[in-house]
Amino acid sequence: MLTATLPAVLTAAFGAGFIDAMVGGGGLILVPALLAVLPRELPAAVLGTGKVASIFGTASAVARYTRSVRIQWRLLLPAATLALVCSMIGAHALTRIPVQTFRPLVPVVLTIVAAYTLIHRDFGEHHAPHAMTGGRWWLAVLMIAATGFYDGFFGPGTGSFFMFMFVRVFGFDFLNAAASARLMNVATNGAALALLASRVELFWMYGLSMAVCNVAGSLLGARLAIRRGARFVRLVFMVVVTALIVKTAWDAVSG
Repeated sequence: MLTATLPAVLTAAFGAGFIDAMVGGGGLILVPALLAVLPRELPAAVLGTGKVASIFGTASAVARYTRSVRIQWRLLLPAATLALVCSMIGAHALTRIPVQTFRPLVPVVLTIVAAYTLIHRDFGEHHAPHAMTGGRWWLAVLMIAATGFYDGFFGPGTGSFFMFMFVRVFGFDFLNAAASARLMNVATNGAALALLASRVELFWMYGLSMAVCNVAGSLLGARLAIRRGARFVRLVFMVVVTALIVKTAWDAVSG
């Protein structure tokens, strides 16, 4: 089975890495591809296998961004740690609370994100970091914790939520937000992978094979984002968020 289906999954892994490195949303490509070739396996095992590939891709994207974008490590490392812990809590909650309870809320929140970005035409085009004090600091903590929890619990659109947060709350442009969001994704993917690997048997041959292509796609996506700048990343962000709205709305309606 591995030999027959590997080319399709590797292609999907490359495409997922390419999109994910810029704006997140690679799961739109990777997860359906894995579910198509592993239809009878436990969803947790399939999703965990996807995390094997995606964590390598997001880590390589971070490494590529560090060569051209100034990463604010003192700010982001504590934020990534909080996201990691909340992602573990979310993954644990997944074993107790049905995903269907919150699934209809996802397209609603994504629609708000898209509408805000569309209305504010210069949103995310200028990099002017805010001082993280008072209410803004607490809002950032709340959004990081909520998004980390969401990634462990469900996941679609996590990278886009992180990017929106970095632009709206932190004052980053879309290019710097893309780099920062990838670091957060490394943390949340790592937490989810650790938990799933301890609970179910993953398909490591698939995961590691996909990781190679995911890394290649991530490096290319990060390079294109750096080359084209914040305005281009903003455009790709809107396209991916729109696709996420359609996909998550369909999933909510179809159950």
